[in-house]
Parts: sequence; structure tokens; C-alpha cells
Amino acid sequence: MAADKSSDVPPGMENFIVGIIGMGDMGKMYARRLSDAGWRVMACDKEEQYKSLREEFASRNNVQILRNGHLVSRASDYIIYSVEAAAIDRVVAEYGPSTKLGAIVGGQTSCKDPEIKAFEDHLPGDVDIISCHSLHGPRVDTTGQPLVIIQHRDTKGSLKKVEKVLKCLQSTIVYLSAHQHDRITADTQAVTHAAFLSMGKAWHSMRQFPWESARYVGGIENVKINLTLRIYSQKWHVYAGLAILNPEARKQINQYAKSVTELYKLMLGGHLNELRSRVLGAKEKVFGKEHEPKWADKPLLKDEVLDQFSLGAAPADRSKPLPNNHLSLLAMVDCWSALGIVPYDHMICSTPLFRLWLGVTEHLFRDPGRLDEALRIAVQDNTFRSDDLEFTFAARGWAECVRLGHFETWKERFVETQQFFEPRFPGAIEVGNAMVKAVLESTKD
Repeated sequence: MAADKSSDVPPGMENFIVGIIGMGDMGKMYARRLSDAGWRVMACDKEEQYKSLREEFASRNNVQILRNGHLVSRASDYIIYSVEAAAIDRVVAEYGPSTKLGAIVGGQTSCKDPEIKAFEDHLPGDVDIISCHSLHGPRVDTTGQPLVIIQHRDTKGSLKKVEKVLKCLQSTIVYLSAHQHDRITADTQAVTHAAFLSMGKAWHSMRQFPWESARYVGGIENVKINLTLRIYSQKWHVYAGLAILNPEARKQINQYAKSVTELYKLMLGGHLNELRSRVLGAKEKVFGKEHEPKWADKPLLKDEVLDQFSLGAAPADRSKPLPNNHLSLLAMVDCWSALGIVPYDHMICSTPLFRLWLGVTEHLFRDPGRLDEALRIAVQDNTFRSDDLEFTFAARGWAECVRLGHFETWKERFVETQQFFEPRFPGAIEVGNAMVKAVLESTKD
């Protein structure tokens, strides 16, 4: 492992200790990055993980693994709770009373309303609350990625200390309230995740590995496949908390399922004119009028960038991929239109997944000929009809799970599909990481 450094710790903070409660993928990433910058880190996870974590971080002099959150809380100056959103209240209730006098506490959950409530309910009144949220996964380079900081309770200038600690991530800091954070993350993540979860569930239901079929070829399909596998390679709770605990997310996921269902019914009924009218109306609301577009002159994505990232072998004739109606993309724009969401409004807080998904959606809608072909295929071609049926079932299933607030049902649905795709995760993660890196590089000004 990389040796610990000390050059990034500012004068006067040499003895400042960062505590991390929850050493999942994001907790470990923070521990590594902060210790690399010279910060002293005390961390813990569930007690049964104590021995393995000590072995994993044994070579890092700046990281001390402790048995539980009581020991972390009583000794640390800034404590970050990096736990599942569904568990935040229980964990803070257990360890919060042990918080060091005058310390700073924050969280890394994807839904801030229950997190802030847990802090207010269970932390001593002398503790400041400065939360954060890195809007990307643990395998993404933090440089330039959005990092939300929420200054909820600050009685002694704690924000400046937190900024100094997190500076080493080299992320783009965005200052929001907890409510603003939850609204924006719903707008940029909830429906994006629902679309990929639904695609994966549909392919699983059909016992189909899409990269092994000539049906899913080309740039847009590469994004669908790679990012679906990227999501299913994560832990189930990463997306469950945002979807189930965030009221805005629940509303949006329900609307996405409704949009998928209604568009699919128009396709089945052969109502091309009605389908075209609805989709073009949604396009105008989301992307603007032809003479006043909301998208930039430069497309977010280019075919030549995406075409190189395929999990399967390319067919001999790349000039004629099977036509696809792209129901998942049509429904995305229909959903945004129904909810009054303009995706470009929150680009500063967008995740790499959202930028890719918006990029392929924009890619379809920027080209009138490509969009019209998709609408014509939707009604006149049955090639993807069974796929779209399974996709519709999947979208409605996820929406019902979210509406009922069933974490266990979510976990069961997710893990079952995860196990189906698991043999291909290593290759998918490698290709997906390369794709994200290439796309982010290509979209730099």
C-alpha cells in the first residue's frame, strides 16, 4: 500500500483525528485518501470485521482500526458515519452519546433527511453537524467530482475544519441544505438507477446476457449494458436508501414506471401518431424548442467514444445494428417532462452515471432522424417486444417495492439478479471504469 504522507495537513491540525464509523467501500476509500494525505484516521465497522480490517489496514500508520463506534466517537474530532441510510438512526442512537465534547459529526448517506434527524435526536448539543456526500462510487477518481457539504449546525467555525480535511479529495465542493441535497439527488439519481435496475431485471427474467446477442450493439447499448452491470456489482443498500427513504425519489420512480407502462401500451396498440405527439411534446419541455435548445452546442457523448466499450464481440457488419425503440430512454424523457425536471439544471451535482445516461438520452433526441426511427420501430417492429414487456414488468416491480417501503423485498430482488450477472462482474467493472474515464475526459471543456 501507499505510504502515509503528512504534507497536506495544515499547521495547527496535526493532532486532529478523523473518525469513520462504517468501513464499507466508501468508508475504506475515505480512510485511504485521508490517510494518504497525512490525516490521522480512527475507524470501525461491525465488531466481527475488526480482525480483517486490522489486517487490511496494517501497513497504514495513520489508520487505527478500533472495535466499535464508542471508541471512535470518544477520540475523534470529526466523525463521519458511512453506513446504510436505513441504519443511520440505529447506529447514531448507539454511538452518538459517546461523541467527544465539542466534536464535529457528519454522514455519508445518500438521503440526508433521516441522517440529519438522527443527528438532531441522538447527538449532544455541543456537537456541530457538518455532513457530506461524494456523488460517485468508490471506484471513481474523486478529482473534480461533486462533493456536497451540508453546514447544518455550526457554532464554532467547524465548516473550515471539514473543508481542510476533505480538500485532499480534490473534488468540486457544492454547498447545499439537507432538503436541497435530497431533491437534487432524486432528480439526478433516482430515475437513472430505476432504469438500469429495470434493464438488469428484464435481462435476468429472460435469462439473457445482452452482450452475447447481436440485438444489443452500438454506443447506446454499450452504456446500457456496462452501467447496468456496474450498478448490480455494488452492494444492494447503496441504491435502496436513496429510493425508499427519499420522498422525492419515491415519486419519481413511480412516475418512471407509469411512463414506461403508458408508452408501451401506445406501442402495443399501434398508436404511432399519439406516441410521436407525446414524445415530441416531452422533448420540447425537457430539451427545449428547436430554435431554443437547452442542450449545449457540443453533445455530451460521441458514438466513437462509446463504440469501443463493448463486453461482447462485435458483429461482422457494424453498419446495421438491429433497430431498437429505446423504450427506457423515451420513458426517461417522458418522466422528466411529467415531473417538470430539466436535467441540465443540476449538472454541478451530477454523478458519472447520470451524465452518461443523460448523454445517451440526449444522443437519441438530438438527432430527429434517429428519434423518428425509434418511434416507427416502436410500433411497426416486434423484435424487442418481449424485452420491452419484461422491462415494463421490472419497472413496475421496482416502483411497487419503493412505494411499500420494503427494504427486504428490494434486497431480494437486487441480490437475485446480482447473482445472475456475477460471473461477468470483473470484466464489466474494468470496461465500465474505462468507459466512465473516457467519457469524462471527452466532456471536459
